Amino acid sequence: MLLNLTNVVAGYGGSDVLQGVNLAVEDGSITCIVGPNGAGKSTVLRVVSGLLRPRTGEITYNGRSIAGMNPRQILSLGIVQVAQNHSVFPKMTVRENVRLGAFMLSDRALVNRRLEEVEEMFPVVKERANDKAGSLSGGQQRLVEFARCLMLDPQLILLDEPSMGLDPKTLRQVFERVKAMQQGGRTILLVEQNARAGLGISNHGVVMESGRVRLEGSHEDVLSNPEISQLYLGGTISAAPKTSIS
Repeated sequence: MLLNLTNVVAGYGGSDVLQGVNLAVEDGSITCIVGPNGAGKSTVLRVVSGLLRPRTGEITYNGRSIAGMNPRQILSLGIVQVAQNHSVFPKMTVRENVRLGAFMLSDRALVNRRLEEVEEMFPVVKERANDKAGSLSGGQQRLVEFARCLMLDPQLILLDEPSMGLDPKTLRQVFERVKAMQQGGRTILLVEQNARAGLGISNHGVVMESGRVRLEGSHEDVLSNPEISQLYLGGTISAAPKTSIS
């Protein structure tokens, strides 16, 4: 496994959102976390990226403990996060936005090579290179964010609600690029409110409720589990604290 969370407890102020999360992400996979609002999905990404320090528990990446590291340290290990809300700088050009993803690199030739690579994967970066990023559609901005995160050549990409605000056609295009990033050798940990779309491109599905992992298994098993519909209709999962359905 590339990433492991073991009994992770974390929260904000005096309140714990994560109540002892156990989660494993296989190298080269897409793992999708789903669950109702307030389940702790985005908080999992925050503790992995270093934006939130866990109170207790262990987080290991490539066998190395990363719990308590700051975001810059975690970036340097090859973990990047694309935020839920659009994070492009609207008054900067598309190319300038993408180049910002390489802010930790001092090798200009390497930066230029990376830029060529992401332009090939995301044609909008080249086609709209000199346009202000704020002039792009929501879906195009999301692709620019994906391109920017690849400038550091990450091994693990954390995606928080990438479908938010997108129409069905644009959502398909964005998810095709997520799949392409995986096929290019990246590992993806995805939080997604659109459970069917997110699980549909994933190898492994995880269902969270009330700060805990309640169900996990292959994406087919998670989608077909009758308790998922109960969860999304506002009920609670009747299973034991954690049930593997793989």
